[in-house]
Amino acid sequence: MMNKLRVVSLGAVAVLIGTVACNNDKLTSLNVNPNNPEDVPATTIFTMAERSAVAEWLGGGIADLRGTEWLVQHLAEVQYPDEDDYKRLQASSTSGLFDAPYRGELEDLQKVILKGTKANSPGTYAPAQILRTWDFSYLTNTFGDIPYFQALKGDSIGSTLTPAYDMQKNIYADFFSVLDAASKSLSTAANALGAADPLYNGDPKSWQRFANSLRARLALQLVNVDPTTANTQLTAAFAAPSGVFASNAQSAVFPWPGDGVYNNPWADNFTGRDDHRMSQTLMNIMLSTNDPRIGIYAQPTADWEGGVAGAAKYAGMPNGLTQSTASVYFTSTSRPGAIFYPGQTIYGFFGGSGKGLPAYVMTYAEVAFIEAEAAERSLGGLTPAQAPAFYNAAIKASMEQWGVTDAATIANFISGPQVAYQAGTAGLTQIAVQKWIALYTDGAQAWAEWRRTCQPSTLVPGPFAIIGTVPRRFEYSNTETSVNGSELSKAVSRQGADLFQTRMYWDMNPSAAPTYPGATCGTR
Repeated sequence: MMNKLRVVSLGAVAVLIGTVACNNDKLTSLNVNPNNPEDVPATTIFTMAERSAVAEWLGGGIADLRGTEWLVQHLAEVQYPDEDDYKRLQASSTSGLFDAPYRGELEDLQKVILKGTKANSPGTYAPAQILRTWDFSYLTNTFGDIPYFQALKGDSIGSTLTPAYDMQKNIYADFFSVLDAASKSLSTAANALGAADPLYNGDPKSWQRFANSLRARLALQLVNVDPTTANTQLTAAFAAPSGVFASNAQSAVFPWPGDGVYNNPWADNFTGRDDHRMSQTLMNIMLSTNDPRIGIYAQPTADWEGGVAGAAKYAGMPNGLTQSTASVYFTSTSRPGAIFYPGQTIYGFFGGSGKGLPAYVMTYAEVAFIEAEAAERSLGGLTPAQAPAFYNAAIKASMEQWGVTDAATIANFISGPQVAYQAGTAGLTQIAVQKWIALYTDGAQAWAEWRRTCQPSTLVPGPFAIIGTVPRRFEYSNTETSVNGSELSKAVSRQGADLFQTRMYWDMNPSAAPTYPGATCGTR
């Protein structure tokens, strides 16, 4: 029987060789796996990159829910305070945050750009350039100098396994060039992405507005160190084709399907974890103005729901505690709003629609706040007389974004004694505080804004934080020390010590911010 099987097998091989002997294409195709194609369409890659980028910076990791939301004190940690007191935001914990964009969405977006450029399709490559800039802006605003110009080269000529760290000043200059070129190229672009683009369904004009709005955000970030460039870039952004966002309908909003596979990351986190509570810093400000968004941002405290006499309906807890000192706030402070919860969790039933809650990549409310500040500063071709209208529009847009639509309620809030717009430095302070509130769920951007304005000035480290000042940056990852140590050392010698306290380029002149309170900024 063994000899018979061997003869059959050898015969089969002979037939196979004879079949392909006269056709080399068929022979080489034997090594092609049909389930793992060597070339993937740009549309497929773009979908993956967009989803990955949003999940990275507006998701459940230390870039947002488990890091910057505590840094910027929208939220506080009630059970495991290592991140809330900065222990798990050090170099030993930042490898994933630093490495993941390069090996994930940034690499994918670079592939889309190359494919789109080769096909002469601005409707393909320009959205990828814009999204890549958005992603890189979060990365540099988190760490400072990063590999940029030599990164993502792959095996192309001139590539390197140890890319240089580029100065943030130069990275920002390239951001403006890329966004300008991308916006202009979209003026005559055809829709090449369609349904492969969950953000805008490939619409070129929508991507134009996003490019211009992002340009305005980045321009204002430089205002303390380079007001001339800030003014030039704000003017260009406001005047660019299609302009900037002018309504909530134009905002960049990522629609999580909520299908059990691609869910809003906050809802996925809350399915199995009950360690987030509202920060006292945020809640105290919102409660003091009777902010209509309170019941959306937060849930009533468990004590109040249980009918405990005298318990507050909504309350925040202090940041930066120990496990024992934090635990007393477990039922007496508010969870994040029910809209973020998936329904059934391992600790109860809350909300129900959180899996499909969209992620706010960039909003009209933020753009209107940018316009308000630019106007108050006489930047971008705007004047102080225009600031109140932009400020009021920004608050109204944020209210409506979060589901507060009653006109009288919004008007009463805007006209309140602490909210009604004032001119000058007082107005700039109001803009900064209201913008910080509106950026809820975008912890990294709220942190960047706070570092630029130091508002709210009540934001200071908790009593058990490992340093006495709110971090100005994250430490570089230990991975970079081991695999790109030489280039990292150059960056550190240029930028400053690899510490939380070291300021990056746009953060070097804090006293230029009219809202800056001085040495007490972010210091307990």
